[in-house]
Amino acid sequence: MKPTQILSNEHRIIEQVLSCVEAMANQARETGKLDTEAASQTLDFFKTFVDKCHHAKEEDHLFPLMEAKGFSKDFGPTSVMRGEHLQGRGFIEGMSQGLSEIESGNAEGVNTYVRNALEYIELLRQHVHKEDHCLFSMADNAFTAEDNEKLIQSFKDHERHEMGLGVHEKFLLMANNLAEKWGVEKACSGHQPSGGCCAH
Repeated sequence: MKPTQILSNEHRIIEQVLSCVEAMANQARETGKLDTEAASQTLDFFKTFVDKCHHAKEEDHLFPLMEAKGFSKDFGPTSVMRGEHLQGRGFIEGMSQGLSEIESGNAEGVNTYVRNALEYIELLRQHVHKEDHCLFSMADNAFTAEDNEKLIQSFKDHERHEMGLGVHEKFLLMANNLAEKWGVEKACSGHQPSGGCCAH
């Protein structure tokens, strides 16, 4: 399995949770009430699985290797992707603010959450499409077999040292529990063997 396939597999889980948040945000917009427990879970997913795990693998390992192969750090595709990661963090902060407002008794927090959630969903869906259909192909064409092996090991080391044992699996389970709750199709039905849907 290529390192880009690992990242693409993670995209499917991210899309699954985005669909859950979309259902949650639409319900909140219609009823004026947000499922704060589910919202808190998805924020944890976005901050940890998406940003600290997935985006960190790209920013700390994939992108630097692409730039070492000649892609411009300042004006190339990795620069665009980094910018979108940063933009997404702003929307995550907005969702967190909305949730805090709700928990403090401010009903306006629902609108703050919904607005930022829908913006984040749109951004990330487009971002994932760009990576799956453009950026990853560029990387595959630039990397040697040895590059791929080293990058996969870097991903494993990142999860072991930065995330901790079992954290990745915890978020896969969370994603599937959210999918069941919100009627969203699962990208992965559970723990898969090497090479499976969510395998590393």
